[in-house]
Amino acid sequence: MTNKAEVFRSLHVPGKPLVLVNAWDAVSARIAEQAGSRAVATTSAGVAWSLGAPDGDVLGRDDAIALVRRVVAAVGVPVTADIESGYGVTPDEVAATVRMLTATGAAGVNIEDGVRGVEEQCARLSAARAAAGDGLFINARLDAYLRGSGEVAEVVARAEAFLEAGADGIFVPGVSDPAVIGELAAKIPAPLNVMAGPGAPDVRELARVGVARVSLGSAVAQAAYAVVKRAAEEALTAGTYAAVDDALDYGWINGLMTRRSA
Repeated sequence: MTNKAEVFRSLHVPGKPLVLVNAWDAVSARIAEQAGSRAVATTSAGVAWSLGAPDGDVLGRDDAIALVRRVVAAVGVPVTADIESGYGVTPDEVAATVRMLTATGAAGVNIEDGVRGVEEQCARLSAARAAAGDGLFINARLDAYLRGSGEVAEVVARAEAFLEAGADGIFVPGVSDPAVIGELAAKIPAPLNVMAGPGAPDVRELARVGVARVSLGSAVAQAAYAVVKRAAEEALTAGTYAAVDDALDYGWINGLMTRRSA
């Protein structure tokens, strides 16, 4: 197990959550690291958008892995990569993706279950585990709440099966009720990851109910693109530039990247 993988695994502590401000390129990853993030996570949506594809297993595997490689090279902290459902249909294809990801030096991976049955997803996770060896932290994402069909008993049962198949942690986006999150954290025998953002409980509350990892997902990329939209509309209509008044300093960004590449 590499040192970064060991470090990343150790950061998953229930009640003391690892907070991940998801990045989509080398600059956003460096900014997160500079702000004090103990690890960097990519967002599959932000990565896909930045590379000209929609989210949802449309981006090509080679492009996705190349982006992860650049992020890993840009930062000194562990990197975990969101690879959607694995950029492959079969377990063997998921395993190939994970082998490529491991070669980048990434310390962790997110793999979505989507609408797949438990048996099918367990086969995919088992293949990922075999391909990764012991080092890579596999975070199994359960999409029941995102689909609007989430029930604690169902999610816990799927989580237990996924852990048996080789996952290390469980990611349940789409749930924001602290009572439900606390019940999931208590019943799932592994670190629980939830997605947060405006309207969700803050990190202190999530820590109180036993969460081990908090992700912002695509929200930061969406906010960045909102600035682009506002700036474009303002410049092209009013002819003014207030939307970029609080832009980061050119020299600061350039220096941030220069120091890392030196």
